[in-house]
Amino acid sequence: MERVLGIGGYFLRAADPSALNAWYRDCLGLDADEHGLWRQGDGPTVFATFESGTDYFGSPGQRTMLNFRVRDLDAMLAQLRAEGADVAEETQEMEGVGRFGWVTDPEGNRIELWQPA
Repeated sequence: MERVLGIGGYFLRAADPSALNAWYRDCLGLDADEHGLWRQGDGPTVFATFESGTDYFGSPGQRTMLNFRVRDLDAMLAQLRAEGADVAEETQEMEGVGRFGWVTDPEGNRIELWQPA
């Protein structure tokens, strides 16, 4: 059986694609090239499904949520707050998994930030 090798891309609709690309670059350090190619660091990727009524993703209209691995969750959240980003106050820790925090991008997409254990 053929199998997928990994995530090949994540695509977002945006009212202002250039501005949203700039936000991801300036606030999260996502340094994609002019074609959107970004070389991510080695590490785990989680693929999980949730109940359709979950509020974990924020807005009920958001059907997926992007999760980024980070080295230092507290430093990333402080950096985002300094940029004026919409950062959730709460964080969450799952024993053996790591710590989680959330930010909402300028287009209203809730993003999860994960510092693996």
